[in-house]
Amino acid sequence: MFIKNDNEFICKNCGKKVQKLKYTSRDHCNFCLHSLHVDITPGDRKNTCKGDLVPINVVQTSKKGQVIIYKCSKCGKEVKNIIAIDDDKDTIYEIVKKYSIGI
Repeated sequence: MFIKNDNEFICKNCGKKVQKLKYTSRDHCNFCLHSLHVDITPGDRKNTCKGDLVPINVVQTSKKGQVIIYKCSKCGKEVKNIIAIDDDKDTIYEIVKKYSIGI
């Protein structure tokens, strides 16, 4: 079950201040797209891993639209998050480009 948890924060990857999303929970940095492995169930903040979720690809799904695929740098688990309306489009493009050429 989804738990709304929309708070501003300082990104641990790029150091920028990330504002609340206001229409759903903010779960990643809208500048560099990194996230933290903090949820077991979306929004619960109960995962003890706390690893850096590195964006490795962006895919189009039929149900959720564009989704960021992450790989945790600590435990290796892959997770998905929906793209936010204010995510940096150039960063999204760079992630897709890197994935498509296999970097």
